[in-house]
Amino acid sequence: MKARFLEYSPHLDASILEKAFEFSESAHASQARASGEDYFVHCEAVARTLLEFKLDLPTVCAGLLHDVIEDTPVTAAQMKKEFGVEITQLVEGVTKLDTLKFTSRDEAQAANWRRMLLATAQDIRVIIIKLADRLNNMRTLNFLEEVRRQRIAHETLTLYAPLAQRLGMFQLKSELEDLAFKHLHPQEHAELEREVHALTSSREKTLSNFKAVLGRKIEASGLPHRILARSKSLYSIYSKMQRQKKPYPEIQDSLGVRILTDTVANCYALLGLIHSEFKPVAGSFTDYISIPKINLYQSLHTTVVGPGGELVEVQLRTEEMHRTAEYGIAAHWRYKSGEHATDAHLEEKLNWLRQWLEWLQDLKSPREFLESLKTDLELHQVFIFTPMGEVKALPAGSMPLDFAFAVHTDIGMACVGAKVNNKMVSLDYELKSGDICEILTRKGSVPKRDWLRLVKTARARSKIRSYLREKGIVA
Repeated sequence: MKARFLEYSPHLDASILEKAFEFSESAHASQARASGEDYFVHCEAVARTLLEFKLDLPTVCAGLLHDVIEDTPVTAAQMKKEFGVEITQLVEGVTKLDTLKFTSRDEAQAANWRRMLLATAQDIRVIIIKLADRLNNMRTLNFLEEVRRQRIAHETLTLYAPLAQRLGMFQLKSELEDLAFKHLHPQEHAELEREVHALTSSREKTLSNFKAVLGRKIEASGLPHRILARSKSLYSIYSKMQRQKKPYPEIQDSLGVRILTDTVANCYALLGLIHSEFKPVAGSFTDYISIPKINLYQSLHTTVVGPGGELVEVQLRTEEMHRTAEYGIAAHWRYKSGEHATDAHLEEKLNWLRQWLEWLQDLKSPREFLESLKTDLELHQVFIFTPMGEVKALPAGSMPLDFAFAVHTDIGMACVGAKVNNKMVSLDYELKSGDICEILTRKGSVPKRDWLRLVKTARARSKIRSYLREKGIVA
């Protein structure tokens, strides 16, 4: 493990990693997992995932030690004495509260998520350790009884995978989704796996032909590039089948390639070249470079008709965008000269998280907190335009009031109606990507109690509830 860490941080003294390894192994010596293997195997697996992300020394140590305070007699004070404040705070950030203190599972779950997210807002490494922890637990979920398997898989699909996506960690998110899918819908998972396997060879040949034609065209242009195959995860194919109500063979854009290049200008140059060679499918182009997703994902997406009439999705991005897309926030965290080196991407993600936590803190009901958390982590977003052309990204299913509060709190507070694409709509109108929304306001107008039923976002709900509470209308 020390050797693996030194591969990407050769200038550091990693002896504390060996100490953490031995300390955790000793602390968990008498414990076993449901599989019968030594409990420490899990701690080691979490640390190895963190090493894959090339994380700093305190984070990898905390990965080894992450369950010591929660599951052994070792106290936080003892850990602080052995490993210092930084590592101890990371371990405390992922340590669950004692569930015996709570009257319901919802209350315990909400309290633990609050605690973890507050720790994450202070130090983003907390959630990266927690996601690595959940990944290993999902990989070994088959050893638990059915009821616990279902509960953990459901929480993973509705909270952990969306959070990984929100932090831009697509590789991790896809594996968490596929593992949850396998346990929640075993029959559908097995059936789809068989279908994908059966069609893989013919589709790979089709993709190979497409890449050969594409490669020759790009080579002639002299533009720097790297072409990669892109295979959709089973769960993303299943979700698309459910949304489009189509069987797998008809989900043709499960074929795909990624083209990586050096600059943003060359992304657009390659897009023009591809569209001149292959017919684009109308309405399939999305520009996430000029309008990045909330999680800062950037790429150009287009679907074209290949040489044999098949549909192929093409994603174009720079090498830096690709690193961000694969590892998300972990790609922006590095350890240099004993100091945490952050960048604009990391700060933007942290600011989003801190602001979001402020809104969530206003929700007192555990169930409402969890539902708002799930909504704001919504994987599917809609992109709505102001009349001036500014774009706001909102969770799918959002309504004009959500948009009003996203534009500005004062506009949300004074909202009396909305126009979408120049037509009056009711406040329960469901916004769709591409809509141009104009909020109508009136001086002196104030939020209504029934607005709480209409809004989806934590921001809107928090602002409305805060006003109503101040006026004594809600508790």
